[in-house]
Amino acid sequence: MGELRVRSVLVTGANRGIGLGFVQHLLALPNPPEWVFATCRDPKGQRAQKLASKHPNLVIVPLEVTDPTSIRAAAASVGERLKGSGLNLLINNAGIARANTIDNETLKDMSEVYTTNTIAPLLLGQAFLPLLKKAAQENPGSGLSCSKAAIINISSTAGSIQDLYLWQYGQALSYRCSKAALNMLTRCQSMGYREHGIFCVALHPGWVKTDMGGTLEDKSRVTVDESVGGMLKVLSNLSEKDSGAFLNWEGKVMAW
Repeated sequence: MGELRVRSVLVTGANRGIGLGFVQHLLALPNPPEWVFATCRDPKGQRAQKLASKHPNLVIVPLEVTDPTSIRAAAASVGERLKGSGLNLLINNAGIARANTIDNETLKDMSEVYTTNTIAPLLLGQAFLPLLKKAAQENPGSGLSCSKAAIINISSTAGSIQDLYLWQYGQALSYRCSKAALNMLTRCQSMGYREHGIFCVALHPGWVKTDMGGTLEDKSRVTVDESVGGMLKVLSNLSEKDSGAFLNWEGKVMAW
């Protein structure tokens, strides 16, 4: 099984959970990226600063994913740091959930969840497109892959229209709708950005033991380490035929 080799990666929502797990795993690779950009709303937080102090290749970037101005500022900051080279990997991980049911869902909650989980990955893809295109141009001979230039959208099988995963544990209506829409966005990005040499995929990380994943115990639950380690292995082995796919952390094709 191959190892993911990239020069630069940006992870959104990197202050905790899966995002923090991605940052820690990337930094611990035998051949770590030259640049790992970890975004969070509070870059001066204790956890972020502790990580940054240990790793000179880690850059903490302030980012509020629901604010277009903040997104543009983050893209400009990353571009300055890369000094003319491209961004290989954009991992859209930041997400929120509400436990609302179909009976008590609200306009406010639905809008907030959709903005964070679906619109933000769209805007981030647009803002970082010049840097992703640049990375693809730096590897003109190879086919689409995560080592060249890629957008990774962290989705959820809760957004699978066919499976309606874990419905018995909670409807989480806005979350499900936002992830179903994110899967469609991933397909659209894979079509729209293919000509630029950019690979796109949606990943279900599993039912991970995080704050957002809740406290319910179930044998199907996985740790952050298991999930992130699995996803990085999957990403290292994907090729052009997989662009636009919806896969889980073990590489299994998920039902739309």
